[in-house]
Amino acid sequence: MRRKSKAAQVAYPAILGALAVILVYLACAAPTGRWGIVAAAGLLPAAAVISVGLKAGALCWAGASVLALLLAPDKFCALLFASLFGPYPLVKSLTERPRKKPLEYMGKLAFFNAVFTALFLTMGAAMLSSLPEALGSSVWVLYLAANVVFLLYDFGFSRLIGFYIARIHRTVH
Repeated sequence: MRRKSKAAQVAYPAILGALAVILVYLACAAPTGRWGIVAAAGLLPAAAVISVGLKAGALCWAGASVLALLLAPDKFCALLFASLFGPYPLVKSLTERPRKKPLEYMGKLAFFNAVFTALFLTMGAAMLSSLPEALGSSVWVLYLAANVVFLLYDFGFSRLIGFYIARIHRTVH
């Protein structure tokens, strides 16, 4: 970030956090695609990590999570952001530092499966109601499909980060 002022380092993640809250709120109102909209909200803490740093990304995620949990009418969407899609940019940044693909994927999948299990155990009915019926027939099918979708999400997320760095970050900063 060219602007080194403290105000810019606080304001940019705060604006991104506010946009994340808006997206989580919109996910609550959407008839379909809630997971996708909440996943899109997860891009905003990633922008804070890239532009200002890991601490700013953590503050963006934490602030947006608290506000989403307080303001969103559908607590499942807010919890999905707070536990999975919001902190994922931080986890991604930390797991990709060693630059060893097997370790990266082990860390990412460990994080995803831990969060997915916690969500399934605490809010299983809400989770299953938002997924296709075929996935709810067997737990191992659900986990297999969820892990495949997560790996596709990670690939797409990496591409969007590359796009952000190449097109948006250089223009904004």
